[in-house]
Order: sequence, then structure tokens, then C-alpha cells
Amino acid sequence: MRNVSRRSFVISLAAASRVLGANNDIRLGVIGVGSTVKGGGRGKADARSFRRIPGVRVMALCDPDHANLDPEVEQFAKDGYKVEAYTDLRKLLDNKDIDAVCVTTPNHWHALAAIWACQAGKDVYVEKPASHTIFEGRKMVEAARKYGRIVSVTSNSRSPTGFREALQYAFDGNLGKIRYVYGLDFNARTSIGKVSGPQPIPKSIDYDLWSGPAPIAPVMRQFLHYDWHWIWSYGNGDVGNMGIHSMDGCRMAVRQDALPKHVMSFGGRFAYDDDGQTPNTQLIFLDYQPAPIIYEVRGLPHDKSLLSTAWNQNYKETMDSYRGVRIGVVVQCEGGYIAANGAFEKNGTRIREFKSPNPTEQVAFIQAVRSRKETDLAGDILQGHLSASLVHLGNISYRLGKVTPPGEIQERIGGRQELRTIYESLQERLRANGVDLNQMVAGPMLTMDSDTERFTGAFSKEANRFVSRTYRKPFVVPEKV
Repeated sequence: MRNVSRRSFVISLAAASRVLGANNDIRLGVIGVGSTVKGGGRGKADARSFRRIPGVRVMALCDPDHANLDPEVEQFAKDGYKVEAYTDLRKLLDNKDIDAVCVTTPNHWHALAAIWACQAGKDVYVEKPASHTIFEGRKMVEAARKYGRIVSVTSNSRSPTGFREALQYAFDGNLGKIRYVYGLDFNARTSIGKVSGPQPIPKSIDYDLWSGPAPIAPVMRQFLHYDWHWIWSYGNGDVGNMGIHSMDGCRMAVRQDALPKHVMSFGGRFAYDDDGQTPNTQLIFLDYQPAPIIYEVRGLPHDKSLLSTAWNQNYKETMDSYRGVRIGVVVQCEGGYIAANGAFEKNGTRIREFKSPNPTEQVAFIQAVRSRKETDLAGDILQGHLSASLVHLGNISYRLGKVTPPGEIQERIGGRQELRTIYESLQERLRANGVDLNQMVAGPMLTMDSDTERFTGAFSKEANRFVSRTYRKPFVVPEKV
């Protein structure tokens, strides 16, 4: 994979037609083991999940940081599994004995890792969110289709929780028309701290490989791993971290394989001064018709007295909920609502609870690798791209925003009563945390052309700069995959 241009379509077809491993096993490589700091060990969890699926062999682990990689390789050995260890994903992708890869890198690596894997003739399971930018997601879709690869993107909303079955109950007209869809990410997070200057880069890491498509930049945060979520060069903030799970569920609820006509976002990073760049409070309006999506990130607890304890073992007790949901989707209908895996009357009385007969996302991916049918996946890359794009739309509006008085924000909300009600509730929570409401950032209402996936009209020139990014050679997401 050192020179992507040598990956021709003919080579990919040859790779696609090769015979699977002994006993028809699916041979898997995991790219991005992850750190245990603050729970950032997604790669470890995925590797173990795939290892438990009959007919799957985890053959290789890859991470540019030996501090993450080596202990996991040792743990595999203790468990009786021998795996090859890589720090460079390109060398793993050159391994012809690997049929598929699981990508659990930081967000800024998702697209390039998946595209390179497709070009190498491997199927791909990508952790959320699909992409770091709108452009990248579309290139992932194109690569999957061009090289005939199975590419899956995860989402808790597509897990076998009963949510999809509850949605179908609403789609069948049992609760009347859907009025709007409310996505929630009520997840208390404390400050990531503030450093006085660039932090030393650990000797265990190849920082050039870790940075990949992003610029080589000084580490201006206490923890290099995990806290990248709150740095724009690598992550997409809370809405792109936990929020994407329910943002995907919101888009499932509006049943549109397209981007909304308009987007507007408000928010800020409130209550503490730290090295994070992304908002910990955010309200996103996605103008789908006839039912819009209103998405809220609420990263502060009930009141400021709880800020220092928001990540302790009882942190959930510091948080708000709506209809019993803290992170999830509430589908508001004329005659009731859907929340989690239940259908409810307007007064909150549960009508039905739903269960799912579907397999887990990992099992569904392996089934699709064998069947070569995208329909066997819990979430195909196209769905992952479209849902991740909603995250990007909200963040782009926010990043173009400026500090705006509450009265002017109310004027922008206008006659959208549901949005106004949620905004006023958000204001109450900010007041309880001692936040000056005059510090709210309000982004412009942007217009999106879903066919071209480009902005048009007012602020389009500024907004389109965020559709893609400047890449650092040789880690370039190509225009032509």
C-alpha cells in the first residue's frame, strides 16, 4: 500500500476472487487497537467480538503506538491466539492472507484506511462515524462500489435493540404522522485540562503515522489518545462521538437517503476553560420535510456543583433525560411517541415494547462478507456516509458562527415551536451551570444541495471550505478512488 496508484482495478478483482483461508475462515485484521485511557479501547472490544464469531480468525493487529499495540498482542497470546503485529496499516493491507479489516482509528483516518483497504481487495468494517468530512464519506462509498467491497459502518441505532422494530410500528401509522425527530446526547463530560505548552510525544508512538492525513501539530492536550475527539483536526466533537449513534437513528426515522435542505446550529464550550475546541453544548436543526430533526448535545450536568464529579461512577445521576432517554432518539408523532425500543401514548403510557431478531453488527458484517450482499449489513457505507454528513453539517454551521445575543437567536428560530421549546430548556440548563447566555455561538442557516453535496447561497463559499480538508502527502484521500 506504499503507492496507492499501483492498486489497479484488475488487481482488486483478482484479490476479490481469491479463496478464503483454511476451513473457509474469514481472516481479519484490526486497524487501531486504541488506548484504555478514558475508555478509548474500541479496537480491543471489536477484536474480541469478532474473535467470538465462528469462522472468523483475527490474524493481525495494527496501531502506531506500541504502548497500545504490544499489550494487546501479548493478551492475545495469553488467550491462545497468535497474531501478527503492525504499526503501519499499509503493511497490514499488503498481507494477502487477510480478507477483511476492522477500522477503529481516530476519525481522521477512517476514510483513507477504508479506501486503501478497498483498493487492496479487502472488505471493511468501519467504526462510527464513517468519515471526518462530507467529501471523505462520498469517496468511501465510491471506493466500495468501484472495487466491489462490502463496507459496513456501525451505529447503536442499527444494533438489535428493538429500535428499528419500534420505528416500523410508527411507520405503519399506529401513532399518526411524525411531527419531528429529537436526537439526544445528554452525556456529562468534565474538562480535559489545559496544558501550558506542547506536550512531549511518547517514544512509543510513530506520530507521523498517527497524524496521517492531518497536519503534524504539537500535542496541545494532556492525553494524546481519546481527547483527540475534541480537536477539530482529528475528531468531530461530542455529536461525532456518542452523538452519531442516535443521529443515525434520527435519519432512519425521517426515512430519507438525502441530506436536508437547510441546517443551523447553536452552542459553545461552556463552564470550563480547557484545550478542547469542539462544543460541549450544541443544538442542531436539520430541515427535513415534512418532519425535521432537532439534535441536542448537552455535556453539562444538572448544575455547576456537579461539574467536578461528572465522570465519577455515578455520573449518570448528574445528567438530564427526556422521556427516559439520555443518549438516543425520541420520535414525536401526532398520537404518541417512540423512545428507545418502546411505543408510548402522549401521556407516557407504554403501548408496546419491541425486541429484535437481527444479529449484531459484527455478525451481520461477516454474513455479508460471505454472501456478498450489502442488504445483509446492519448499515452499509452509504447509510453511514449520509448520517455522518448530518454531523458535519451541524459542525460546519457552528464553526461559521459567532457569539450572538439570546434575543437574536430567538429571532432566527422564528416560528419553529419545537426548536424554540428545546432551546429554552437548554438555556435553563446553562443557567444552572452558571453560563452567561450571551456567550452562545449561533451559526448561520446554510443551504445544502444534496445531489452535489455542496452548499449553495449565503455563506456557501465559507461553508464549502469545510466539506473537505487539506491533506498531508502521502496520506491523501484521492478525488478519484
